[in-house]
Amino acid sequence: MSRKEPPAASSDSPSSPARRRAAMTMAAVPMLAAMPGLVRAQTPPTATVNTTKLAITDTEVTVGQLHSATGTMAISETGSIQAEQLAIDQINAMGGILGRKIKVIQEDGASDWPTFAEKARKLLVSDRVATVFGCWTSASRKAVLPVFEKENGLLYYPTFYEGLEQSKNVFYTGQEATQQILSGLDWIQKEKKAKTFFLIGSDYIWPRTSNKIARKHIENVLKGKVVGEEYYPLGHTQFGSLINKIKLNKPDVVYAIIVGGSNVSFYKQLKAAGITADKQTVLTISVTEDELLGIGGENCEGFFSCMKYFQSLDNPNNKKFVEAFKAKYGPKSVIGDVTQAGYLGPWLWKMAVEKAGSFDVDKVVAASPGLELKTAPEGYVKVDENHHLWSKTRVGKIRRDGQFDVVYETAELIKPDPFPKGYQ
Repeated sequence: MSRKEPPAASSDSPSSPARRRAAMTMAAVPMLAAMPGLVRAQTPPTATVNTTKLAITDTEVTVGQLHSATGTMAISETGSIQAEQLAIDQINAMGGILGRKIKVIQEDGASDWPTFAEKARKLLVSDRVATVFGCWTSASRKAVLPVFEKENGLLYYPTFYEGLEQSKNVFYTGQEATQQILSGLDWIQKEKKAKTFFLIGSDYIWPRTSNKIARKHIENVLKGKVVGEEYYPLGHTQFGSLINKIKLNKPDVVYAIIVGGSNVSFYKQLKAAGITADKQTVLTISVTEDELLGIGGENCEGFFSCMKYFQSLDNPNNKKFVEAFKAKYGPKSVIGDVTQAGYLGPWLWKMAVEKAGSFDVDKVVAASPGLELKTAPEGYVKVDENHHLWSKTRVGKIRRDGQFDVVYETAELIKPDPFPKGYQ
């Protein structure tokens, strides 16, 4: 599933989209001089930077990408693939890492969790990649986690998720529950004086665990009431029964964690049933600009989404990032929260490798806590000892054009706490 636009002219033409995108990409490269760890250095001998027989030569280091390029999750994961590749291209344009250009082996998890585990094993055992950037759903992450831990591989996971996990072999560049679920519910309860909530989700680990956390927070902290809780299989498209239950219960807030292509059907059917923002408050933690590309902003205009990043963020880092992304993938391409978090992975890995002076996984892991990426598009992040990132919570209001108006953000970065007391 590609967001690239078809060229209107020959790629040899000076005015062709390909030439223009190439020129814009190169124009965006100077922004990278501000990125940490980009000073070119002499290439250290391979024997000193690779003592564990990874796929590293004197000129190349091989990494893996493992996302759903096909299936119901492709609508969400395509952006991650693109952002990770953009970061890798930019790093290579600056000379690579420890004098080595990054070579990518792409694998398709195909929205199927056993396939993710199989492809992870291939990348780590057969291809001997130095790291992997990948997964989206918690089900795919849970499927590959035993493989990464057994083979001592390294995974950069970009999706906001339920927390309740910490692994030596994973760096989580999205948000965990305290940074998204709890913070977002606090905001909507205060903003809308909400007392009743209807929880909905796709039927797998992340939505069910997230709603378990949400219910505890609503009932025990906000002193509210959950008036309904429903789950539907991945790829589900018929939501008439659910919509009738929402109409019957009249909740103050619909809290939605539907993922992938199901979002398109759900929000279009909500609109068709007359459930719009002037009549019903909806807060989602699973709809970004990527999903809106398929849903259409007109079908959920005025609803809210809680993330740490929106494409419309007004800061110099983000403006440069958006410019470079659109230069590579076309002016109509969009950037969602997980897309941006995916972009962070290669940069954080580069910083850790250069700090460690080695591609060895154990050394890279040891060098990672405390790393600060001040040029992140979301503004600034740092790596905690628990392998999660300090970041802000933001709430965006969906616009008709498929972008978000940021209506709330925390003043400070929130320290990640993947095991919040009372929510396990």
